[in-house]
Amino acid sequence: MVEIHGGPGASHSIFATRTRSWEAHFTLVRWDMRGAGKTFGRSGPQGQGEMSFDRLCEDALDVTRYARERLGADRVVLVASSLGSVFGLRLARSHPELYCAYVGTDQNILDAGRDTSVHEALPARLRAAGKHKEAAAVEEMGRAPHPLTADQRAAYDKLTVASDPLTLDTLKRVVLRSLWFSPLHSLRDIGRYFAGMKFSARLTPALAAFDDRADGTRFELPFYVFQGDRDVITPPERARSFFDEVAAPVKEFALIEDASHFAAFRHPDRFLHLLLTRVRPVVSGAAGGSRAA
Repeated sequence: MVEIHGGPGASHSIFATRTRSWEAHFTLVRWDMRGAGKTFGRSGPQGQGEMSFDRLCEDALDVTRYARERLGADRVVLVASSLGSVFGLRLARSHPELYCAYVGTDQNILDAGRDTSVHEALPARLRAAGKHKEAAAVEEMGRAPHPLTADQRAAYDKLTVASDPLTLDTLKRVVLRSLWFSPLHSLRDIGRYFAGMKFSARLTPALAAFDDRADGTRFELPFYVFQGDRDVITPPERARSFFDEVAAPVKEFALIEDASHFAAFRHPDRFLHLLLTRVRPVVSGAAGGSRAA
């Protein structure tokens, strides 16, 4: 499985302990993208080279080709999370010869700003929590398709997390705890992790014009979306709406209960169960068909 992490700049290497059970069934190919984690830490902001969506897509292809050669595999499973799923859709659509299946989680669907429901829901949650000043600040940022600056996006993301108890709990108990106790990360690495996220934020303004439906909903490989049922960052309703339009040899949609964003890492055993019961039988040739759940 080749993973593409989210963020921007939010490396998955911090979750190595939480996903140890996955390694009994899959070889995980997990890397820190340019601008992220230890890649950022190794050479700093001046050594990251070109920071663009197209460049990172090419990096993902390079990693995929390296994994295929190193492991002696014709194709690999592509697992993409959150912002990484923006890359994932394009890689899966354009390179079915490299991937035997696409698995999106925290699936991000971009539509050039037509759907404003996520933006509208945030100030409503903030007002319900009595945070009227914060709600007004969100509204002042304006709605898509007007792109937010990197600083505005960072402020917006913080308010989104703070507005939802499950998302905030997941950030504290799953993400920050994993980072703090990661056997792969020193205190210096933790500082570089956050510095990389700040550095990588320059990627997000360009995504405002992306339109996944316009790019196409036909995929020439098995297509899966496993989404947290209470995700307020990438809501399951938006992911399901896109999924329903997808044409693929096999496709399946499943909700991970009691999960916000970072669903695969809050409930790694449930995510593994979906991989073993839905994805592996198809890619191993043991099953076929099309179903949605």
